Amino acid sequence: MRCPYCGNPDTRVIDSRPAEDKSSIRRRRSCDECGRRFTTYEKVETIPLIVIKKDNNREQYERSKIESGVLSACYKRPVPADQIQKTIDAIEREIFNREEKEIPSSVIGEIVMDKLKDLDPVAYVRFASVYREFKDASTFMDELKKFLQ
Repeated sequence: MRCPYCGNPDTRVIDSRPAEDKSSIRRRRSCDECGRRFTTYEKVETIPLIVIKKDNNREQYERSKIESGVLSACYKRPVPADQIQKTIDAIEREIFNREEKEIPSSVIGEIVMDKLKDLDPVAYVRFASVYREFKDASTFMDELKKFLQ
């Protein structure tokens, strides 16, 4: 591993342990040249997942898009950052546990809504209003009634 500070190609591992998400390894390293320490994460490389969009275009799965949607839904809500990250991890786990090479964006949207329902009701309604493209107040109220039942 190359040192990010001095570029030296020789570094050594000081400590190694599972990361918080249990799906990667956190390694604490030290540079033999400059003596500075840094952290790296080792994660299993997965087969790229392809997302089938509404217009039938296909694009590679990007975690950042889910993060963006969930963070927008939770904006100014009393939801702790660690709970948001755990929810995003759970969404991603559910997507990859399906072991499919292609997944429709509609399935991802439903998974996100299901997880947001448990996280925060307002975040759920915010996400649903954008995802389901509510056209007027009556469709919005219909979704709220479904949620309240």
